[in-house]
Amino acid sequence: MQKATILAIGAHPDDIEFGCGGTLIKYSERGHRLFLSIMTEGGLGAETTTRVEEQLASKAILGAEDIFWGGYEDTHLVVDIELIGKIEKVIKKVKPDFIFCNFPEDTHQDHRHLSQAIMSATRYIRNVLFFEGPTTQHFEPHVFVDISDTLDKKIKALQAHRSQVMKTNIEDLSIVEVARSSANFRGIQGRVKYAEAFHSLRLFINI
Repeated sequence: MQKATILAIGAHPDDIEFGCGGTLIKYSERGHRLFLSIMTEGGLGAETTTRVEEQLASKAILGAEDIFWGGYEDTHLVVDIELIGKIEKVIKKVKPDFIFCNFPEDTHQDHRHLSQAIMSATRYIRNVLFFEGPTTQHFEPHVFVDISDTLDKKIKALQAHRSQVMKTNIEDLSIVEVARSSANFRGIQGRVKYAEAFHSLRLFINI
């Protein structure tokens, strides 16, 4: 089996885990190379040192080789040549076969702006898939991945972000409950028990 290189890009710590953690774990468990790129340290959600430590703990659960930090402040992502250039630099270094990233339609400005920059930075990348998050809007999935075997590990990766578990802005609802419900809903759509869903910017099926 030919090994692939996967790059997951998120605006904040825990974006990637919620959106595509189960899929990434499937990749890493099968021996594919996995890298993460996170543009901010999520300073508005908790102390940045805490959030970085949590992301490092999650990295080990996901099976990623490395994290590339963007160095931006939380809520300060803007679509400009600097942001596009930083993404391109990571892409040049990693040489990914697949890229997973935030979906463009979202109520959080960092998610929207990162997605717009990614569309420019990935213009020569064959496989680019957008994942959803709790604040995503108008998401119409084209691709489904069965995560029935990796959901529990995905939940552990989310729980590694301890400071964020109860920060859903919905009373008495944890991010774990949201993730399980989302996986069940997308699983029903994909005709399996649990799934992650993706909207494809480009997806090549090689025969």
